[in-house]
Amino acid sequence: MAKTSKTVYYCKQCGTESPKWVGRCPGCGEWKGATNSREAATPVKISEIKAEESPRIKLPSAELNRVLGGGLVPGSIVLIGGEPGIGKSTLVLQNVLRIRSRRVLYVSGEESPQQLRMRADRIAGGNMDCECYLLCETGLENIFASIHAHKPDLIIVDSIQTIASDELESAPGSVTQVRECAAAFLRYAKETATPVILIGHINKEGSIAGPKVLEHIVDAVLQFEGDRNHMYRILRSIKNRFGSTSEIGIYEMKQEGLREVVNPSEMLISLGDESLSGTAIGVTLDGSRPLLIEVQALVSTAAYGTAQRSVTGFDQRRMNMLLAVLEKRVGFKLAQKDVFLNIAGGLKVSDPALDLAVTCAILSSNVDMALGHDVCFTGEVGLSGEIRQVTRLEQRIGEAEKLGFKQIIVPAHNLKGVDIAGRSIDIVEVSRVDEAFRHLFG
Repeated sequence: MAKTSKTVYYCKQCGTESPKWVGRCPGCGEWKGATNSREAATPVKISEIKAEESPRIKLPSAELNRVLGGGLVPGSIVLIGGEPGIGKSTLVLQNVLRIRSRRVLYVSGEESPQQLRMRADRIAGGNMDCECYLLCETGLENIFASIHAHKPDLIIVDSIQTIASDELESAPGSVTQVRECAAAFLRYAKETATPVILIGHINKEGSIAGPKVLEHIVDAVLQFEGDRNHMYRILRSIKNRFGSTSEIGIYEMKQEGLREVVNPSEMLISLGDESLSGTAIGVTLDGSRPLLIEVQALVSTAAYGTAQRSVTGFDQRRMNMLLAVLEKRVGFKLAQKDVFLNIAGGLKVSDPALDLAVTCAILSSNVDMALGHDVCFTGEVGLSGEIRQVTRLEQRIGEAEKLGFKQIIVPAHNLKGVDIAGRSIDIVEVSRVDEAFRHLFG
């Protein structure tokens, strides 16, 4: 049987083989096998390199500027991820509509121009005095043709999963398309010093959809999170080559868009005079930002024999551990009681310093005695019932004092190196859970 001939195309630069001719090598990114015209880089002594701070591009949102580390760096590429409908496009659009001195190109692969105009009217209230241009396109080559024609100062891509190159056969959103399209925007950003903001979806596991290399390509990864049934949203920095990853921004979703929450503690706690059992105020840190959060607990006798455990905004396994500590170390019999725990405001808290507030809220509900509305708590609870030390205690105390609390209960021996001179708030040190219980209820 005669052998049939087989044609294989290979790249002159890296040798990557392809069964058919492609204009751009999928391996190294070179076009049509052209020789590499870039000059070879030469090593430079690190002490001879001038460390110059890049001028930041300030955005209208102070919260977004803080999470970015002071604003957008020219030539940087930022990825903003989040669940569908959480407010990613609203956050970006309401910022670019308020930019007056720069030309912005907003590329949308998901919405029509009419949809975007309706959203812009709702956000900006009819004030369209800006240099924002809309491009509803999913073809990478067509997008760059518009970029070269308009030469924008800022590029928005919503979303990167909808963009596809004609040179690649895979479908939009595939690993190859997402990687190559993101790399194309990265090259343009670095070559022209034009900042690019990419909007990305997340998958069922909560991570950004597409290849993990997408997060390595970009300079900053911001996660926009929150419960769509609640009004608050948190913008969290996961990666930032030009700033800290410990900063967060908090927004409130309203009909006219996202509103910055300057002092979130005042909105996350009830400042009324009425005291109710099962409520405790915990001082927690989200990144480097101190927050006072209201913890609500309800303990009741199990109606059907099997005790229920329900948690919202807190780790259920950690609550079960705290219940075991209360039963073993303090002597409260909670095995046959239903326990419901809720973090007010729809936030999800992972700071272990909230343990003491959770414990005190459960004890308050169990004995049906209210805690003082001017008392707050911070401290991690260990398995032996001890109250462990927490970080940045001075910031926590300062936030509680600023909001008018009269007393804060902190771990013993945690005040070493903390300046408490001139504080108007009463600081009470406790070493164990039972000691905190005796201080609160006598």
